[in-house]
Amino acid sequence: MNEKYPYLDLFGLRFNLANCIAILVSAAIVFFLVLWLARKPSIRPGKRQNVLEWVMDFTNGIVKSSMPGEEGNRFELLAFVLFLFIFVNNQIGLFLQVDVSGKTWFRSPTADPIITMSLALIVLLLAHYFGVALHGFKNYVKGYGEPLAFLAPINLLEEFTNFATLSMRLYGNIFAGEVLLLLIRSLALSGGSLGWLTFTGGFLLEMVWQGFSVFIGSIQAYVFVTLSMVYLSDKVVSE
Repeated sequence: MNEKYPYLDLFGLRFNLANCIAILVSAAIVFFLVLWLARKPSIRPGKRQNVLEWVMDFTNGIVKSSMPGEEGNRFELLAFVLFLFIFVNNQIGLFLQVDVSGKTWFRSPTADPIITMSLALIVLLLAHYFGVALHGFKNYVKGYGEPLAFLAPINLLEEFTNFATLSMRLYGNIFAGEVLLLLIRSLALSGGSLGWLTFTGGFLLEMVWQGFSVFIGSIQAYVFVTLSMVYLSDKVVSE
C-alpha cells in the first residue's frame, strides 16, 4: 500500500486526497480565470478579451483540423475546457508541492496515472457515445469491419492502444518532470561538498528545468486535446 499520500476511505472506495484537492483547485483556477477574462465583453475587445478569444481560436483550430465540417462545432467547448484544465493541472505542481509529516498533500494531478487514465476514458467513452448516436448502433458496429472484415480484431485492439497511449503519454511526461525537479531541488538544498556553489548551481538548474517543464506541460495539453479530437473524429466523421 502506498502511504506517500493521504487517503480517505468512503463507501468502500479509497480516494487520494492529494489528487482531490489539486483537481478542485485546478477547476477553481480555470473557472475564475475564464470568468475574469470574459468580464464586460465588448465589440472592441481589451487585452483580457483578446487573450480569451485567442485561446478559443486556438482550441477551435485543433477541432477544425480533425473535423472541418459542422460535426466539429459540438466539440469546440469540450476542447477549450479540456485544454485549460489539463494545462493548469500540468503546471500547478511545478510551483507548489505541499508535504506534511511525510505525506504529499498537493501536487500535479496529471502525475498520477489514475487521473490521466480517467481523462482518456472520458474522451473515448464520448467518442463511442457520439459514434452510436450519430450513425446508429448497426452502422457503428459495421465500422469495425472496414475496410476488410478480417481487420476487425485489429480495429478492436486499437481501441485499447488508443486508451493506453493517450493516458500514459501525459502521465509519463508530467511525472518524470516532477521527479527530476525534486531531485534537482534536493541537490541544491543538500549543499554537498561545494557548499554554496552547489546550492547556486542547483537553484539555477531548477529555474531552467521549471521553465522547460512549463513548455512540456503546455505541449502535452495540446497533444492530449489534439489526439482526443482525432479519436472523436474517427467515430463521428463519415469517410
